[in-house]
Amino acid sequence: MEPQFSATLTGTEGPVNGIIKHITYGSFKRAYQFDAIDDTLHLVIAPDENGNWQKIAGTEPYLFSWVDEMVEQILKLHD
Repeated sequence: MEPQFSATLTGTEGPVNGIIKHITYGSFKRAYQFDAIDDTLHLVIAPDENGNWQKIAGTEPYLFSWVDEMVEQILKLHD
C-alpha cells in the first residue's frame, strides 16, 4: 500500500485541501479515500470491473469532477 499524500480538489468556493490514501473498502481492494483537512469533504472512489472510476462513498453533495481530479493525482503518484 502506498503512503498517503496531500491533494487538492477544486471546490465551488475555492480549493479543498486534503489527504488521499489507498484503502480497502468492502470488496474494492483498489479504493482511494480523500479527507479534507477541514473535515468538510470525505470521498471514496474505486474502479469498477471495466476500469471506470466511480464514487462509492462519501459526503453529499459532491462534484462529479472530483473523481477525475482524484484519479489524475493518484496516477501522477505512479508515474
